[in-house]
Amino acid sequence: MKLQIINGPNLNLLGIREPEVYGFSSFEDYLQELIRRFPDVEFHYFQSNVEGEIINKIQETGFSFDGIILNAGAYTHTSIAIHDAIKGVKTPVIEVHISNVHARESFRHHSLIAEACKGVIAGFGLDSYRLAIEAINNKLCLNKLK
Repeated sequence: MKLQIINGPNLNLLGIREPEVYGFSSFEDYLQELIRRFPDVEFHYFQSNVEGEIINKIQETGFSFDGIILNAGAYTHTSIAIHDAIKGVKTPVIEVHISNVHARESFRHHSLIAEACKGVIAGFGLDSYRLAIEAINNKLCLNKLK
């Protein structure tokens, strides 16, 4: 299985930025845990604070990967362009959030990208990514049984 993980703005500061909300671990450290936990998965990781670069990565990987796990950060609530990029590709995209966005500020309660995604996972800390991997893996296994 080949997965692309895309993190949006400010997620390069995980472990430093608001650790009471996002935890004390960097994403790079957590990624090593995912690699150990899922040895049969080929992980590709990309982070950008730039909306256009996120769109480019979705388009670049959206026809050849088994899944995209996307934490678009604040772009979740503002980007019609990312929504359109997700709708334009064939690879399933799972929207993830580390925090429970519905328990936070009201402007975080609406996602402009959720409608284009296969599913949304939020509020489980960094384990939101693991849950997304398991969802994609389970879907692939079910498809192989048909």
